[in-house]
Amino acid sequence: MSTIANAETIGRPVRVVSLCFRDQPFHDVMRALDQEGARGADLIALPETWRGQSNPEPLDGETVSAAAKLARRHHAYIVCPIDRVEGGRRFNTAVLIDRHGDVAGAYDKVYPYWSEFDLTPCVEPATDVPVYETDFGRLGLAICFDVNFPAIWQSLAEGGAELVIWPSAYSGGTSLQAHAINHHYYIVTSTLTGDCQVYDITGARVLDEQGMPGGIHVSRATLDLDRGIYHENFNSEKRDQLLRDRADDVLEEQRLGREGWFVLKAKRPDISARTLAHDYGMEELRDYLQRSRREIDERRAHCGRAARV
Repeated sequence: MSTIANAETIGRPVRVVSLCFRDQPFHDVMRALDQEGARGADLIALPETWRGQSNPEPLDGETVSAAAKLARRHHAYIVCPIDRVEGGRRFNTAVLIDRHGDVAGAYDKVYPYWSEFDLTPCVEPATDVPVYETDFGRLGLAICFDVNFPAIWQSLAEGGAELVIWPSAYSGGTSLQAHAINHHYYIVTSTLTGDCQVYDITGARVLDEQGMPGGIHVSRATLDLDRGIYHENFNSEKRDQLLRDRADDVLEEQRLGREGWFVLKAKRPDISARTLAHDYGMEELRDYLQRSRREIDERRAHCGRAARV
C-alpha cells in the first residue's frame, strides 16, 4: 500500500484509489470499498469483471446495487466492472457510479478478448467511447484488451478526457505509457493481477506496485488535474511573460527539453494554472496537436489541388 504525496489543496486534486485482486469474496471487496470510501476517496476503481463471467447480471443487479450504496454513503465515485446482460445481450461493462449512488455511465468494452466470444451468449463488441463529466473533471474508461487499439485512446483524447481508468485482467505494463505520452491524460489501472500503475500526463510512470498474492491490494494516488502540458512552439514567450507576471501563483514544474514540452502547475489553492495559461493565450499540447492535424490535412488537400493545376 502506498500513497503519491501531493499538495491536496492546490490545483484540481482528485483522490483515486485502485483495488487490485483476483477471486476475493464479495463481502471482503465491499468491506475494502467501505474502508477506502471512509478515508475520503473521490474515485475508487475495481478490476475487470472481478466477479467472473459465469453469472452475468443487469445494471440493477447485486454488484452495482451494493457498490452504489457505498458510493452514496461516502460521497465517492466508483468504477465497478461487471459481466452485464441486457435483453439477452451480453457486454463486458465498466459501470460508473456517481457520488449519489446513481449510474452515471456504462462503458461497454469495444474489443473483447477472444475467449469472450466463446461464452453463451457471447460478449458483444461495443462501438461508443464516451467521456464522462464528473465534478472533478472529464473521465474516460477503457477495459483490458482495448489497450492494443489506438483509436480508442484517440477518441478519449478527442472527448477531452483528463483521467482514464483502465480495469483489466492483466497489468498492461508500458503499453499504456504510449497512450499517456501521445494524449496527455492520467491513466490509472485496476487489475486482477494485483498490480496498479499510474501514468502521468507526461507519460512518466509515477506509480508501479504489486501486492502480495491472495489479498486485496490498495493503491492510492492524488492527481492534480489542473496541471497543464504545453509545447514550446508558439508558447515560449507567453509562458515567460506569465511566469514573470504571476510568479507567486504558477510555476513551471517540469521542462522536457528533448520533447520541447513543459508543465505548468498552480502554487496556491485559489489559482488555476490552466486557466491562467489560457488567459495568456497559450494552447495546451493535446489541443495544439489536434489542431495541427486538422489544419495540415486541409492544407494537404489544397496543395494536392494546386499541384494538379
